[in-house]
Amino acid sequence: MQTAMHEDGSINEKELRRQINREIKAGVDAVFCLGTNGEFYILDQEEKIRVMEIFVDETAGRVPVYAGTGCISTKETIELSRKAEEIGVDVLSVITPYFAALNQDELYVHYKAAAEAVNLPIVMYNIPARTGAALAPATVGKLAKIKNIVGIKDSSGNFNNILQYIDVAKEEEFAVLSGNDALILWTLLAGGTGGITAIANILPEIMVSIYRNWVKGDLEEAKKAQSSIAPIRDCFKYGNPNSIVKCATNLIGYPVGPCRAPFGMVSEEAKRAIWNTLNTYYPEYIVGREQKLS
Repeated sequence: MQTAMHEDGSINEKELRRQINREIKAGVDAVFCLGTNGEFYILDQEEKIRVMEIFVDETAGRVPVYAGTGCISTKETIELSRKAEEIGVDVLSVITPYFAALNQDELYVHYKAAAEAVNLPIVMYNIPARTGAALAPATVGKLAKIKNIVGIKDSSGNFNNILQYIDVAKEEEFAVLSGNDALILWTLLAGGTGGITAIANILPEIMVSIYRNWVKGDLEEAKKAQSSIAPIRDCFKYGNPNSIVKCATNLIGYPVGPCRAPFGMVSEEAKRAIWNTLNTYYPEYIVGREQKLS
């Protein structure tokens, strides 16, 4: 989920709570704060703690709360993870350390140390295009043997990578989740567990329906839902996906605000393209509404 913000970049607690309830109403199985779309990379420690407190308070046990607690250093990751446990978060999402190059042994030691420092389940987060570090399937297979490392979110966009993760951890109780919205159904069909989705900020009911139809065995409806998100995903070509998702959410009437500076600049051309695309999903909202694209 996005972190709703005011125009000055401060956290918009009222809208954040509204969005949590919107997602739960749509039928999500959990809510996830402080991920990539949650702009964890630009929030300070106090803000991250406050966001986690809001999520735990507002969900009130209705669904589990996942929280991103991965930092560059192992020390900071452990500190934030322990704070999340104290607050009442249910599952930790730990991204690979970023900026400086890492080898697989260093990644293994980092995740092992984080797991040993807390009692909560950990879902690892592989997004090499953003971090510069990729969790190799063999490393994931080793880490899956650690009791509270229970899964991985893969946002590499490489379906073969997902297939290898599923294969190396097949002997463990280990969840492989697609972080790429376009691969959720195919991950489920291959033996994965589901997805952690950015598009659910815009189209939560559609994203939930992919999973629900798959569970029911209605593959045709699941395929239709999966295919239907292609037009809005195509809008990612206009800029940083985080900015596009926030822009789209604002345009359908939910004031989640801008991405925090320096990010979030979306051109007028992009706004109009996003608007026209949203018209295919939300005609009852957009038709007849003044096209004010700010």
